[in-house]
Amino acid sequence: MTRLFTDAHGTPLANAVADAKFLRIGGVDQWVMVRSRNVANPLLIVLHGGPGASATALHRIWNRELEDAFTVVYWDQRGAGRSFSKSIPAESMTIERLLADLDELIDRMLARFGKQRVVIMGHSWGSALGTLYSTRTPAKVAAYVGIGQISHMAQSEAESYAFALARAEARGHRKAASDLRAMGPPPFPIPALMRQRRWLMAVGGAFGRHMSVPKLIWWTMSAPEATPFDFVRLIRGTRFSIDALWPQMELLRLDRDNRRFDVPVFFLLGRLDKQVVATLAADYFENIDAPHKELVWFEESGHFLPFEEPARFNAVLIERVRPFAD
Repeated sequence: MTRLFTDAHGTPLANAVADAKFLRIGGVDQWVMVRSRNVANPLLIVLHGGPGASATALHRIWNRELEDAFTVVYWDQRGAGRSFSKSIPAESMTIERLLADLDELIDRMLARFGKQRVVIMGHSWGSALGTLYSTRTPAKVAAYVGIGQISHMAQSEAESYAFALARAEARGHRKAASDLRAMGPPPFPIPALMRQRRWLMAVGGAFGRHMSVPKLIWWTMSAPEATPFDFVRLIRGTRFSIDALWPQMELLRLDRDNRRFDVPVFFLLGRLDKQVVATLAADYFENIDAPHKELVWFEESGHFLPFEEPARFNAVLIERVRPFAD
C-alpha cells in the first residue's frame, strides 16, 4: 500500500493516483508504484541504478515533490527490490530483456493514463537503460534525464580505480591501498568490484560531505512504504542482478554508439562523482546530437545527487524538464 493524496480534511483527491502492486511484465511479476497529485500531469518513469538497487524508498523521502508535477512511476526492475525472486531465470537477466520490460511498462502506463509520451529519468545503471531506450524508441519519449550518466564503462572503471588508489595512498589509508594494489586494475571479478566500491566510498569518491552509507541504509528503511524485508530484498536483488548484468554493462560504449537523440536530453552530474566518472559523462554530452540538451552540475554531490541536493534536483526536474513534457 501507499498513502493516498488527501485535502486538508483528509478526503482523497479526485484526480490523484496512489497505488502499488505487482504487474505481470515479460512473464515475471514486477513491483510498480504510481503516485501523482493530478493524473493530468506528464508521466515520469524512474529507472533505478545498481543493477538491482531499487531506490524507490530514497526517492519517496527526498524527491516526493516530483509527485506534484508528474505522474511518477517507480519500478523495481526484473530481479531488483520487491521484484526479486529466486524463480527468475538468470538467463533472462539481459539488457535486451530489461529494455523489453521497460517498453511493456511504458505501453501500459500510456494506455492507462491516456498519454502519448513519457519522461525517462535514469540513474547510473538506469541511465544505460534510459539512453538505449530513448535513442531506439524516441516516439514514446518526451525527454530523457540521465543522472550519474554512464558513457564509456571500461574507461570509467579504470579511472575510478586509479582515483581510489591514489586517494588511499595520499591519505595514508594503508589497508585500502594494499587491497587495491593487490586486486590490480579492472576488469574485476564481482567480489573485487564490491571491495573497490567500498574503498571508493571510504576515500570520498562516491559521496559529497552530507552523504554516507549508513544514511542511505537508514533512509531506505524509514521510507513511507518500507518494510523490514525490503533491505533483505535489496541486498539479494543487487547481487543477483550484478552477477547477471555486470559483464554486459562493462562493454557499454554509449559515448560512441548512442550519440544521436531525437528527444531533449538533460545530464545531471555530481561534480564529486568518481563511481561513474562524471567528467566522462560531460565529454559524452558534448558529442550528443539532440534537438535540445542541457548539462547541470551539482557541485556538492557525488554519485547520489537526487538525495544529496534534493531541493535543487527537484527544481531542475520541475522547472527545466517538465516544460518539454507538456
